[in-house]
Amino acid sequence: MSDGPADPAGAAPPSPFSFRDFRLFWTARFCATLGTQAQGAAVAWQVYEIGRERGGVAEAVFLVGMIGLAQFLPLFALALPAGEIADRRNRRAILQLCVGAELVCAVVLALTVLLDHPSLTVIFAVLALFGAARAFLAPASAALGPMLVPREVLPRAIAMNSLAFQSASIVGPALGGLLCAISPGAAYATAGALFIACIGLLTLIRTHATPIAQLGSRMALIKEGLVYVWRSKIVLGAISLDLFAVLLGGATALLPVFARDILQIGPEGFGLLRAAPAVGAVITAAILARRPIRRFAGTWMIGGVAVFGLMTIVFGLSTWWVLSVAALVVLGAADMVSVFIRQTLVQLVTPDAMRGRVGAVSLLFISASNELGEFESGVVARLLGPVGAALFGGVGALVVTGAWARMFPSLRKADALT
Repeated sequence: MSDGPADPAGAAPPSPFSFRDFRLFWTARFCATLGTQAQGAAVAWQVYEIGRERGGVAEAVFLVGMIGLAQFLPLFALALPAGEIADRRNRRAILQLCVGAELVCAVVLALTVLLDHPSLTVIFAVLALFGAARAFLAPASAALGPMLVPREVLPRAIAMNSLAFQSASIVGPALGGLLCAISPGAAYATAGALFIACIGLLTLIRTHATPIAQLGSRMALIKEGLVYVWRSKIVLGAISLDLFAVLLGGATALLPVFARDILQIGPEGFGLLRAAPAVGAVITAAILARRPIRRFAGTWMIGGVAVFGLMTIVFGLSTWWVLSVAALVVLGAADMVSVFIRQTLVQLVTPDAMRGRVGAVSLLFISASNELGEFESGVVARLLGPVGAALFGGVGALVVTGAWARMFPSLRKADALT
């Protein structure tokens, strides 16, 4: 499977970092996520500034919400075929091609900054290409990680992968916000350099990354993955709970208007707000990497989503930036609990030959919650204002949590996470 120390009988599983290829994969994931987060913060700020100059705050908030829709539409169209390809082709090579496409996006976005009047059409077209790259990257990444460590190490590896993502999500938005104070182009250039580093690290991975060939037509294999998720009610309940809770409760798309026009803390404060959820998440991920949740998994997950909704309400009501940051930190910690449980459930119960397709279905749910959540927040903010949109989302997340606890009793009663 991978090169690394053997696990003596009766001994505790080794650290995922004792496996060379996992260390390379983890570092590459950190670099790619850091670049994506810095670039995402710069795009949100640039689009908000353009929209505010041309049509006022309401128009600007709506345009920021459109960032999510621009990325989601190509992702929605391509995710299922991408999952099938990840179960047939070299998963490492897929990742390298996708990060290469993200590098092209960073270069084009940097060029838009040089124009006196940047075109929103060009920016949204680049975001659509970025969404298409993500459609292929996410299933291949989810499927490659478990190939690099033994099965008994997988829960800790999942927590460490989450730690890489969340650590980069702390530094990335803050870095993007700080660079935006100079120019969004500086953030895009930094993202491009990080994407180049990611490609180089992936090149060094030696583990055989092509899964066993699957028999059947492309459509039959895609259908097989969909049926598998539908029949596994715990997995279906876990990923759909995340979908609807974050779809309604996501406040990320509203952060530019909160930073500039409600809390009045500027681009540096915007970077702090963007990083705050990841601060809570990375602390939680570090704890879970050492002490993974092993009992009462369903209760932990449902409780985490409920706290996520409650903190969204606190954030919406706050006019003090310290309280706003604290609410986002707790929100991120609660979300990390549900993410860890969902990812562990999916990876443990899914055969390697189907990980790409199941990862693609999970990606559709997650992206629908994140990107469509940004669009939903922008639309609701236009109707109710940013504060009303945050309150609507937080209450909606709480309602969804209660409904899913009743609709998916197997998820609520899920216990051992091994």
